[in-house]
Amino acid sequence: MEYYNYIKSLHLIFVITWFAGLFYIPRLFVYQIEAFHKPSPDKEILGKQLKLMAKRLWNIITWPSAILATGFAIWLLILQPVWLQQPWMHVKLSFVVLLIIYHLKTHQFYKQLQNDVVKKTSNFMRLWNEGATFILFAVVFLVILKSAFNWIFGVLGIFILGVLLMLGFKVYKNIRNKNPEA
Repeated sequence: MEYYNYIKSLHLIFVITWFAGLFYIPRLFVYQIEAFHKPSPDKEILGKQLKLMAKRLWNIITWPSAILATGFAIWLLILQPVWLQQPWMHVKLSFVVLLIIYHLKTHQFYKQLQNDVVKKTSNFMRLWNEGATFILFAVVFLVILKSAFNWIFGVLGIFILGVLLMLGFKVYKNIRNKNPEA
């Protein structure tokens, strides 16, 4: 069991890099969608570069991190199956399932944009970008508090965070409408 903390450390490292990818890829999607609507040659030049950046981020950082974080998590649960008897862990694993669904849906958006299929707006992607943030908040509160009851306060905090993010989104949109270079 002395290697448990090494496995836990690797799990946390890959969770962090997974989230880094999930935080940044929708931002690249925003830029790809906006570039798609630009005139030539900007559309082609920007589109090619942004596709390459998204491809490298998604395939070299985000997917491997997701797989490794999940693998180390399973290993930790095998070493400490008692965690599976804790109610907070059930809630946490529910959020992990949501994270995996979010990741897979993001992969669909990635594939569409790599094929020049633009079905969503840049504003939608700006909002989509916040999905991983909500999941991260929920999981961190659950892991730190280790309480199925106290996580309710964390979820309330997530709701407040969501309201603040939406307000920030609207303020920033107004600023961008007045100054497109902002």
